[in-house]
Amino acid sequence: MNNTPLDLSVVIPLFNEAESLPELTAWIDRVCKAENITYEILYMNDGSTDTSWKVIAELANTFPTVRGTRFRRNHGKSAALYIGFQQAQGSVVITMDADLQDSPEEIPALMRGIREEGFDLISGWKKKRFDPWTKTLPTKLFNWAARKMSGIYLHDFNCGLKAYRLEVAQAVEVQGEMHRYVPVLAKMAGFANIGEQVVQHQARKYGTTKFGMNRFVNGLLDLITLAMVGRFQRRPMHFFGTLGILMFVFSGVALAAMGILKLYRLTEGLRPGLLTEDPWFFIFLTTMILGTQLFVTGLLAELMVRQSSKKPKYSVGEHINPAA
Repeated sequence: MNNTPLDLSVVIPLFNEAESLPELTAWIDRVCKAENITYEILYMNDGSTDTSWKVIAELANTFPTVRGTRFRRNHGKSAALYIGFQQAQGSVVITMDADLQDSPEEIPALMRGIREEGFDLISGWKKKRFDPWTKTLPTKLFNWAARKMSGIYLHDFNCGLKAYRLEVAQAVEVQGEMHRYVPVLAKMAGFANIGEQVVQHQARKYGTTKFGMNRFVNGLLDLITLAMVGRFQRRPMHFFGTLGILMFVFSGVALAAMGILKLYRLTEGLRPGLLTEDPWFFIFLTTMILGTQLFVTGLLAELMVRQSSKKPKYSVGEHINPAA
């Protein structure tokens, strides 16, 4: 690679997609050369068990623009994107899936949206899909929930075809399974100029889909996590402390009221019985204890946030054509 700034970095996470890689590489190369786009392809081999890494090495001999990183084990798509973003050198970063369901023909339009229209991020919208309903239905549910939670009105958060300014890609910390919600993470990082572009969706040509019901459940859990992190990542005491204090004070007042009521009945010559005979006594007492625990949890979380500065670490095996 020379020292001339690159126009484009194409980051492609993959897991067992050996058959698709030669065709995808040639397609990207053809599109970029036709548009005079200087580019690099970053293949992020996420612990594939097939011949994907061998294919990437062979492609790098034919296409000097191909770079590769191999994880020692499968870390997930978010990890592959995170490492790929850190390695990218192009002024525009485009992500796409390796299964040929994303069309490289969309690259020029996505780049124009970033460069000429000033978007921080452009998310693809596969308006017409060729996936089975078992995949499209959960996707629609995710998109609806993400829109309501984030206030970002995109039709297809989970589309792998996205374009970023380099600054945006390297500022977003994609961890866990949060690759589904990269636009939300970008907004949280202060990049709110987010657009959407209708893109072509193609039926899978090789291999089998990696989508399963476990990803449906994980997606819902990640959405809940994202909602919490988005509001309280740097101030967990505001959530746990507020809830804990409310529970403690409410239960304390209720217990005090029960005690006063008992004393009043005694002064009236009544026999109210033991306070511990009332089940509400134990309910309010338990709530006070839970409130105290929530408050302490918030305090400990606050201390951890203030002391933590670690970046995620992933087990990277080797590189092909690493950056100088």
